[in-house]
Amino acid sequence: MAGNEWINGYLEAILDSGAAASGGGGSGGGGGGGGGGGGDPRSPVSGASSSSASPRGPHMNFSPTHYFVEEVVKGVDESDLHRTWIKLELEGIQRMSARQKEQEQVRLEATEDLAEELSESEKGDTVGELAPSETPKKKFRRNFSDLTVWSDENKEKKLYIVLISVHGLVRGENMELGSDSDTGGQVKYVVELARALAMMPGVYRVDLFTRQVSSHDVDWSYGEPTEMLTSGSHDAEGSGESAGAYIVRIPCGPSNKYLKKEALWPYLQEFVDGALAHILNMSKVLGEQVGRGKPVLPYVIHGHYADAGDVAALLSGALNVPMVLTGHSLGRNKLEQIMKQGRMSKEEIDSTYKIMRRIEGEELALDAAELVITSTRQEIDEQWGLYDGFDVKLEKVLRARTRRGVSCHGRFMPRMVVIPPGMDFSNVVAEDIDGDGDKDDISFDGASPRSLPQIWAEVFRFLTNPHKPMILALSRPDPKKNITTLVKAFGECRPLRELANLTLIMGNRDDIEEMPPGNANVLTTVLKLIDKYDLYGSVAIPKHHNQADVPEIYRLTAKMKGVFINPALVEPFGLTLIEAAAHGLPIVATKNGGPVDITNALNNGLLVDPHDQNAIADALLKLVADKNLWQECRKNGLRNIHLYSWPEHCRTYLTRVAGCRIRNPRWLKDTPADAGADDEEAEDSLMDFQDLSLRLSIDGERCSLNEPASSDPQDQVQRIMNKIKQSSPAAAAEGEKNPAEVHAPGTVNKYPHLRRRRRLFIVAVDCYGDDGKASRKMLQVIQEVFRAVRSDSQMSKISGFALSTAMPLSETLQLLKLGKVSPTDFDALICGSGSEVYYPGTAQCVDAQGRLRPDQDYLHHINHRWSHDGARQTIGKLMAAHDGSGNTVEPDVESCNAHCVSFFVRDPKKVNTIDEMRERLRMRGLRCHLMYCRNSTRLQVVPLMASRSQALRYLFVRWGLPVGNMYLIVGDHGDTDREELLSGLHKTVIVKGVTEKGSEDLLRSSGSYHREDVVPSESPLAATTRSDPKADEIMRALKEVTKASSGM
Repeated sequence: MAGNEWINGYLEAILDSGAAASGGGGSGGGGGGGGGGGGDPRSPVSGASSSSASPRGPHMNFSPTHYFVEEVVKGVDESDLHRTWIKLELEGIQRMSARQKEQEQVRLEATEDLAEELSESEKGDTVGELAPSETPKKKFRRNFSDLTVWSDENKEKKLYIVLISVHGLVRGENMELGSDSDTGGQVKYVVELARALAMMPGVYRVDLFTRQVSSHDVDWSYGEPTEMLTSGSHDAEGSGESAGAYIVRIPCGPSNKYLKKEALWPYLQEFVDGALAHILNMSKVLGEQVGRGKPVLPYVIHGHYADAGDVAALLSGALNVPMVLTGHSLGRNKLEQIMKQGRMSKEEIDSTYKIMRRIEGEELALDAAELVITSTRQEIDEQWGLYDGFDVKLEKVLRARTRRGVSCHGRFMPRMVVIPPGMDFSNVVAEDIDGDGDKDDISFDGASPRSLPQIWAEVFRFLTNPHKPMILALSRPDPKKNITTLVKAFGECRPLRELANLTLIMGNRDDIEEMPPGNANVLTTVLKLIDKYDLYGSVAIPKHHNQADVPEIYRLTAKMKGVFINPALVEPFGLTLIEAAAHGLPIVATKNGGPVDITNALNNGLLVDPHDQNAIADALLKLVADKNLWQECRKNGLRNIHLYSWPEHCRTYLTRVAGCRIRNPRWLKDTPADAGADDEEAEDSLMDFQDLSLRLSIDGERCSLNEPASSDPQDQVQRIMNKIKQSSPAAAAEGEKNPAEVHAPGTVNKYPHLRRRRRLFIVAVDCYGDDGKASRKMLQVIQEVFRAVRSDSQMSKISGFALSTAMPLSETLQLLKLGKVSPTDFDALICGSGSEVYYPGTAQCVDAQGRLRPDQDYLHHINHRWSHDGARQTIGKLMAAHDGSGNTVEPDVESCNAHCVSFFVRDPKKVNTIDEMRERLRMRGLRCHLMYCRNSTRLQVVPLMASRSQALRYLFVRWGLPVGNMYLIVGDHGDTDREELLSGLHKTVIVKGVTEKGSEDLLRSSGSYHREDVVPSESPLAATTRSDPKADEIMRALKEVTKASSGM
């Protein structure tokens, strides 16, 4: 319909602002039209008065619907508008009803499950917290006395912190803010946060990861691998060359293209692998500088926005370090708002914004995060509360149980904390708190235009009497910013017009006709209102300003003893309010959103209902006319503004992070940095006088555990020659005849051969029959891969093999025995969908009876947030058949292990999809990794940090074999976790014709994100065989992908 964007902008904002203003002509300092609620009437932060004593007389009852119709809808087709409203109401009711029903069921289950192991009084507490209550409970301020505030006493800690902000154009100087929708306030925030953290006591290095862009369309600086932001704290002692804050740019996706954030999703796993490589390298460097030779892993990994949250979750899982999340803006909230507008279907929204993949990224980040940082309480209650992975009531109960030391049965909710963004006040001229401004030092009549800032002159040219106090509004010309209501309030209040001028800084414009329709309509309406109320000479609307002009605009308003106003219908935070307060300006702000927290903290202004123009005019008049109140608000703002400084933000930030459960890989503690040095000493000592081929020829072998090290070069040469003889074909054949010798004490390797491999070929084909048993095609692929790699003598010398499967170890060994393949042909066996890792022929993975046992460090690594019994019991409840015929799954005991719960699937047509199951588990606080596997005959649940793809990253972290040197061989179909395996920096060869069908149909339901949001449609890192899986064809594909990837 005509003016659709204009109308829908108002629709979105009004619906988002909540219920209509209550009361009408309320009296006193309470609720009436002025908003803001009660409180101490002596406090300047109380709501604007709306009593009959106002300069314009009593207010009328206010209705947002009436406001909307009067302001926007006149002249619009009523039938079209009616259909829009009906659609909005029905869809909203259906969504909320379904969610509330599920939440009630979840809380009922939680009440039953969590009542165990508690006293009677504690049971009552749990039930009271989770049960719906008709009467609101009194809110108490939380006690944070158990947290030690971060101070200078921590300066010896030497922490390494990783921040991640993937999208946009990020650099430290001359930021191109506003160059596109991805390069805005978040970019400025993360850069300033990195700088500020690096200056804190105890912080040694801060890395800000972003995407590297080497495109002709952007400046060359965005292609630089690193950029220093600051050299670190000035009072730090013994700072090394790596101290400070840095931007680290990680390549992912097409290197010669700048991609919008919606197009980055398929390439995030490449970003993860690149970031992981940098972190591991940097941890070694920092270990030499400040870690006494031991790697210094990140203290925390902090993801900003959904895409970086997804990346941070995977990095946190790979490194076993805590993760923090800041959402900035949230996908579910955006989806709700766009749906309310009624312009686009859900499918169109997803196609445009990749909104479902964004929401899943946020849910994945919630799964892994220890801490979620928000700017306001409203963000927690009204935005994060929309997510499956967060429930305020359940989070409180789980936290209380944790404090009491009572089991949560594997349930977890991240902790949400409000830490307002910091601000850089370096460009703010220090104000005298006890002063009253210096309006008198501005000379208008005799001053030369060159003596005033240019933006001042630009403002003054609009005003007949520039000596009046100035009311300043600074925002985009967006309907949600509610500028038209402000102009109407100013125009209809004669005392305000006579006492003050109005300055509107509404972005930059050359020609209104060339602006987007919504913005153009706002500006056109403002111009019409200026004409309607004859505000010429009283309203300034400059066409242009730059970033450097903004502080000068605030300074001018303060000198004129003016007021700053943010009348937005809803304001998520309100950074401009803090900027204004830093320059000594009292504020008037919307009561919807973040300004409530800001005015409570600064106590420097009034809150108003943004729909009520009478309340807006009253609040402005009150501050402009009452000089004592103006001065009190000014003093309060300047006195409290330090609460929003970067040092204060970082101090609170580090205090909160220190309260997280700090964890590190166990092997860092019990494995010396030079582990295996004795095994490798012979090779390393002879590097100066042996050629490369000789060194590679013995690459696969190690000396005996009991063999003494010798410093005599002749002895070392003799040992090497003996090993070359042992690795001859005859010796190998003899070893195959008697595989038991591999496990004989004194001859097995202490550490896996992976430590010395330069390439690893992982066979991950999911070839299963209708009964879920492995087919002979899997054996065929294994054997052909062996032949292909071993056909190249140079490649075979530096290469190893791994097998990755959903089967348990027992079935895996039976399959290999059937094909007469020795387990020791593999450097690693990844079994149970990534729940266990074995190293055949390694002392570390052989028990006293000579049987294989899993890597114990890996089991400890993935145990985070895992509850075997909780997963088993909950899945059993959730998998009841829709037709009431009983459970659709039954336990598969033989496939279970301590970190894998396995079920037989009776009928794949009756089970829920993975995304449906994941949603319901998240609502119950269970963080798991689910997959249908083995041709849809099994459902397996493993810990959140376990998966076949994450197991490969573990091999990189644990044994130093880069993911980029791994070659993954998969079929054209497979288990539901196959998509995760296809992305990343490893090379992938897809073998055609070995898997007729897999389990992918059970991965997603309709309305979810799509495969192309996870896996790149085209990638130089993937190749496909053209015919049957023969060795020569596999080798051709391997060479193809190696050559293609080398050009990246």
